[in-house]
Formats: sequence, structure tokens, C-alpha cells
Amino acid sequence: MDKTSGTLTVFFEGPFWVGVFERLSDGKLSVCKVTFGAEPKDYEVWDFILQHYHQLKFSPAVETEIKKTADNPKRRQRNARKQLQSSGIGTKSQQVLQMHREEMKIERRQISKEQREAEKQRQFELKQQKRKEKRRGH
Repeated sequence: MDKTSGTLTVFFEGPFWVGVFERLSDGKLSVCKVTFGAEPKDYEVWDFILQHYHQLKFSPAVETEIKKTADNPKRRQRNARKQLQSSGIGTKSQQVLQMHREEMKIERRQISKEQREAEKQRQFELKQQKRKEKRRGH
């Protein structure tokens, strides 16, 4: 059975408020980090979710263990209170975010290297063209 769930954790990190979206689908966890800036109100967060959720770039999915919880409403309330009091994000989410950052860094390095090489090649061709024009007597 396909089961998907998501959580959003909003916390203060440095000078900005940050939201971490965690999406758990078929036992795989993917994460996305969003910087809000000033402290967002509840309605602003809800509006952001409704309008921008489909534009979020989630990290690649990572295999994770799903914990079964009881449907006791008091237990759910206690867990929600505990999550609000805990600072930061879960370690699994942090690992996924770090892995995503590393992949993006490698991708950026590769793109910049290709751009550098293309620029070198362009400069070389310009230099060769100038040399040919000089030999012709222009």
C-alpha cells in the first residue's frame, strides 16, 4: 500500500527562520530546506505550502525506517509538544540535506569547469584566427 506523509518543521537558525519539509513515501525520506527570513505567521506558512509546495526541490530519496505510533490523541498531543520543544531537525533529515548539498556542490563544480574550458577554447580559437589574419597581411 502506498503511503505518503509529510512534516514541516519551522525553527530559528542564525538570523533567519527556516522551514524543513520532510516527505516520507514508501519508506523513503526526502527533504527540502526553505528560508523564510522574518518569523512567519501560521497563515503565511499555510499560504506558502499551498502556493509553492509543487515548486520545492526535494533531495533524492533515502531509505529509512518507519515507526508505528498509536492513534491515542493524548499521545499525539504529547509528541507534538515534544517536537515543538526540541530544537533543530532530526539527524536523518540533516544527513539527507547534507548529502543533497554535496551533490549540488559536485554538480556546480562540474558546470563551472565546463564553462571554464569552453571559455579557454573560445579564447584559443580567437587567438588562432588573429594569427591567420596577420599572416594574410590584413
